[in-house]
Amino acid sequence: MKNIWIFNHYANTPSQGPSLRHFYFALGLEKAGFASIVFASNVSHFNGNDVKIEQGKYIIENSEKVPFVYVKTSPYNKGNGFSRIKNMMSFFFNLLRIVKPVASRFGTPDVILASSVHPLTCVAGILIARKFSVPCVAEIRDLWPEAIFSFGKLKKESLPGKILLAGEKWIYKNADAIIFTKEGDVDYIKEMGWDENHGGPVDLHKCHYINNGVNLQSFYQNMEENVLHDNDLNDASFKVVYAGAIRPVNNVECIVDAAKIIKKDAPNIKILIYGDGSDLERLKKRVVDEKIDNVIFKGFVEKKYIPYILSKSSVNILNYSQTKFNWGRGNSSNKLFEYMVSKKPVISTVKMGYCIIDRYQCGISLSENTAECLALAILKIKNMPCEEYKKMVDNAGLGAQDFDFSVLTGKLIKVFESVGVTVR
Repeated sequence: MKNIWIFNHYANTPSQGPSLRHFYFALGLEKAGFASIVFASNVSHFNGNDVKIEQGKYIIENSEKVPFVYVKTSPYNKGNGFSRIKNMMSFFFNLLRIVKPVASRFGTPDVILASSVHPLTCVAGILIARKFSVPCVAEIRDLWPEAIFSFGKLKKESLPGKILLAGEKWIYKNADAIIFTKEGDVDYIKEMGWDENHGGPVDLHKCHYINNGVNLQSFYQNMEENVLHDNDLNDASFKVVYAGAIRPVNNVECIVDAAKIIKKDAPNIKILIYGDGSDLERLKKRVVDEKIDNVIFKGFVEKKYIPYILSKSSVNILNYSQTKFNWGRGNSSNKLFEYMVSKKPVISTVKMGYCIIDRYQCGISLSENTAECLALAILKIKNMPCEEYKKMVDNAGLGAQDFDFSVLTGKLIKVFESVGVTVR
């Protein structure tokens, strides 16, 4: 069997946290005849469920059907300060140190899939692939440093900015194949002038698109087994659901503003907001002070309950600020695919390029991110004829099938084949 090594600093198993892309890939690759190992940090980025390493630089666990190599990394406080940078650096250097003993136990890799968020993982993947004389596939899930520039934390023209851009270009040049999770991210290489047509070193033929997705079997199983007893979910109201972080970038205040507009004319609409974040307490106070009683903040819920919650909604809100990101290249939000598989229409408060909602005709994408536009979209879906609503519902469910991990794993295998790695 061909050995696939998967590097993702933030990878989880189902019992650990929400970052399950590579866990599901590993399961699918095993079914297809590959042997996979996931390398991840022992320090959880999400919830503090750290894996203890008493001695050495790593530990191997295989308690949830997929072998995980946990790389010892430095602890850090949540946020994006120096402690997180130190954590990234320790993952990078310790990953380089442990590959030889891991190879002696599991065999050398036939291909390495090195996945960002941060680019040091891709750098490590390329260097380790050279060590073993095998191809490296770099998977870009966030465009660093563009995301840092977008938030104004670093200037493109600064020396650190130029160094980061040079490192990013080096990754695209030296990876044997590149996977983007947003369909339009390959446009970024053209915009930077790094493709061969613009005199750059990057062959666009080695670029591929594999979005995030959902495990349909797991979703439906959770929907049946993890029932949340809540009267607000089971009454006869028209239920608008938002599930996610409540932070400035998610612009949940726009939902509250829309609820205030709707309240007078549509008393049977109930807006349920699930999640936690820095804006929660302020928005809860605002709802009370302004008597916006059609908004109910439900707080944090375990992810296992999300499928049941979404199954009880009438429409789901994909809510973002339009000002922080370049939405023209598409969307790779896990939430979008969870919304679709729940078989309910989706309203997106941003009009994205390569729009999945428009492609599958399973909801409404707003050209203007205003409370007024959101309120009108909610009312439009509530008041649309039953046949039209059912068509959106059916389209959402059918579209979700294209993003099941069994389908995405098939696309990943084709990428491996493009660099010369087949099952046997």
